[in-house]
Amino acid sequence: MINKLVKNIQKTGAPIVVGLDPMMKFIPEHITKKAFAEYGETLKGAAEAILEYNKAIVDAVYDLIPAVKPQIAMYEQFGIEGLIAYKKTVDYCKEKGLVVIGDIKRGDIGSTSEAYAVGHLGKVQVGSKSYYGFDEDFATVNPYLGSDGVKPFIDVCKEEKKGIFILVKTSNPSSGEFQDQKIDGKPLYEMVGEKVAQWGEEAMGDSYSYVGAVVGATYPEQGRILRKVMPKAFILVPGYGAQGGKGADLVHFFNEDGLGAIVNSSRGIIAAYKQEKYAQFGAEHFADASRAAVIDMREDIASALAAK
Repeated sequence: MINKLVKNIQKTGAPIVVGLDPMMKFIPEHITKKAFAEYGETLKGAAEAILEYNKAIVDAVYDLIPAVKPQIAMYEQFGIEGLIAYKKTVDYCKEKGLVVIGDIKRGDIGSTSEAYAVGHLGKVQVGSKSYYGFDEDFATVNPYLGSDGVKPFIDVCKEEKKGIFILVKTSNPSSGEFQDQKIDGKPLYEMVGEKVAQWGEEAMGDSYSYVGAVVGATYPEQGRILRKVMPKAFILVPGYGAQGGKGADLVHFFNEDGLGAIVNSSRGIIAAYKQEKYAQFGAEHFADASRAAVIDMREDIASALAAK
């Protein structure tokens, strides 16, 4: 799947992933009204509104981007109905030819980690048959429990030709409380990066590993260091746009081949119509605003890389 991600990036010329992180306050009233008219102000009504919102955005941008990243928490808050909407979103995006990164941030030990890996990336055995569960192409993984929590994912990735992105240096302001702590003079995030590179050696695609890393756009200097530490790891870069990251911050996340990183924007794209810059589209044409935001993001990143 890492090979497909690379090919999709090369085809679109856009190292961009759209974060499908819906919140009810983002969804235009005409969508929620329709869903509530059919299902009431219920969890099912909310889930239906989310799904229709996602589909409209995907329809507007799928030809411009290589991948999407639904954040499962935004669906889980609506219970089982939300998870159904999550699964339908995954399937719809795959039908459009997009690579789907399940932002699930799982990580446990032993059989529990194996179950997470199987549920999201692999197949579960039911009697004499086996079935895919959520069936994303990639998943995000928390490495805090060490190799016990990560290896089951790597095993499934090798079997299914899928991938993971391991949290290394996250974009949130308090990430340094743990990730920047030094051990023998070296920050923890760098040690995790070294481990990612090591894990990745046993699960290689053509040019890049199935084992990637998450490094926030809000920490460009750390990105420069980690790019050298993990030369064969694709880096998923959150924090662009709404969290303050911009194209100029991203150049050191990429390798000399112009690949090696994919940049995420969530509400900056899916709620673009709420920004002054795209307000002329209005709520009725929210998906067109999202398309315009993707085009602007693509140009911003391309300009920064050209000036590198």
